[in-house]
Order: sequence, then structure tokens, then C-alpha cells
Amino acid sequence: MAKKTEEKTEKIEREYIIPLREKGRTVPRYKKTPKAVKTIKEFLVQHMKIRDRDLGKIKIDRFLNEVLWSRGIKNPPNKIKVKAIKDKDIVKVELSELPEKLKFKKAREEKMEKKAREITEKKKTMMEKAKETIQKSAEEPKQTEEEKKEEKEKAKAGTEAGEKMKKAASKEIKRQKGGKTKQSKRQMRKALAK
Repeated sequence: MAKKTEEKTEKIEREYIIPLREKGRTVPRYKKTPKAVKTIKEFLVQHMKIRDRDLGKIKIDRFLNEVLWSRGIKNPPNKIKVKAIKDKDIVKVELSELPEKLKFKKAREEKMEKKAREITEKKKTMMEKAKETIQKSAEEPKQTEEEKKEEKEKAKAGTEAGEKMKKAASKEIKRQKGGKTKQSKRQMRKALAK
């Protein structure tokens, strides 16, 4: 009987220089970069020992993808140095050394993420405070039914007054424009007037 093997929870971290030129020679020019992406996945499936050879278990980093596509679809790099991290059965691949442009871009994105986290934390604290005030107001004695009715009547009276004001204003505008009787802007030709 076969015994179940326990999954290793250890992270395996390795660096590879992956040759892309050889596999890229066999495809047409307009498919070279997609083939380079597939080559990276195939290489890592083989070297990181993924049992079922599933390319879907290889996750390529955004910045690695940008470097591959930076020169277009027809001209990917000939080789690339990557760092692969295997966690359980999923392999995450990223560049081992970022170019200067991408370093600044990554730093800017991290800064934006940090600001977003701070904003969400502030919102959470605000929500907690709001919940506390709601609980305090619930504990206070409730308004009597008469007070509620008075408030509703005041609100209705305010809306009715607003509607009357709108109607009066629209009538005023119609009177100023002259209603349906309008004079033509140009004169009729004398030949047609006879």
C-alpha cells in the first residue's frame, strides 16, 4: 500500500540563468516573446520538480514580464536571470536584479500601496468610532412618538413649500419668454408676401 507523503512547507529559493535564444529560433518572429514566456515556465517546471508538469503553477512576476516585453514581440532578451521561490506546489518567478527604471517604478507602487493601507486603517477606525456613537445613541432614551410625528410634518411642509416655489419660478420664466407666440427673426420676402 502506498503511504501519503507529507507536503513540505519549506520554501525553496533558487536563482537560474534561463537561455531563451535556442527555443526562440524555431518560432516565427511575431511569436518570439510569447515563446520566451513559455520557455521560462517549461524550464522552471523541469528544474523546480513540479510533479504533473502543469505550467499554470508557475506565476511570473509583473516586472519580469515587463522586461521580457520591453523590446516588443519580435525581439525578447536572449537569456534572463531569475529568482524562483517554490512555496508548497506553486512557483513564483521574479527578476533577480531589477533594472533602474523598474526599481523606481516598484518603489513608487510600494509607496502607493502603503498610502492605501493607511487610508483603509483610518476608515476602519472611523467606522469603529461611528459604531460606538450609534451604540451610545441607542442607549439614550428614545424620542416620543409625538416628537417623531412633528419632525415628519416639518419635513413634509418643507418639501411642499419647495415644490410651490419651483412651480412659481417656472411660471415666471414662461411669462418672461413670451409663451408660444414668437415673432420670426427674418423678414418675409416681398414676392411671397403678395
